[in-house]
Amino acid sequence: HAAWKSGMSERQYVTTGEVIGEEAGFLRGHGTVAKDGKLQATVSGFVQRVNKLVSVHALNSRYQGEIGDVVVCRILEVADKLWRVDLNSRKNAILMLSAVHLPGGVQRRRTQQDQLNMRQYFVEGDLISAEVQAVKQDGSIHLHTRSLKYGKLNKGLFLSVPASLIKRCKKHFHTLKCGVDIILGNNGYVWMQFSREQDGEE
Repeated sequence: HAAWKSGMSERQYVTTGEVIGEEAGFLRGHGTVAKDGKLQATVSGFVQRVNKLVSVHALNSRYQGEIGDVVVCRILEVADKLWRVDLNSRKNAILMLSAVHLPGGVQRRRTQQDQLNMRQYFVEGDLISAEVQAVKQDGSIHLHTRSLKYGKLNKGLFLSVPASLIKRCKKHFHTLKCGVDIILGNNGYVWMQFSREQDGEE
């Protein structure tokens, strides 16, 4: 296991029951078990090491949110002062009315009228881009769309891939040379559409 010995310089893929490396000096994380002085994988997936903590992220596992993640998601329900959102996670996410970008970029307290107008912002079935604002102790995820780059997605193509295939990086909004804008959601949901610049030219 050269990757293990060199400090995990490469992404190491393991299958269930495969030996990841020596247990000595490392902490056992989820997806691993200690047996005969060695760490073994209990799921098939990619090995992740954070300092001395070693875990295996299953390739088909549900998305586990982290603050700052860029996500593509679908509105499931319009409720009292919030939207419930499908995030490809164990629990549906929450988007509070207070966490959305108001038309014109106005910064103010949300009013009764804003609550009545919630369906003018998002309705059931809408696809949106957003950012993870908080992850609560019970695992629930809260989103926000306060930046202009987030919001409703129209006239494009939606794709779903295993969340483990989307690496966390500084940039998740990309414009390809072929004239396509793409959003790589950390949750495994991907959005593609013709570039806005191209639309402007036409």
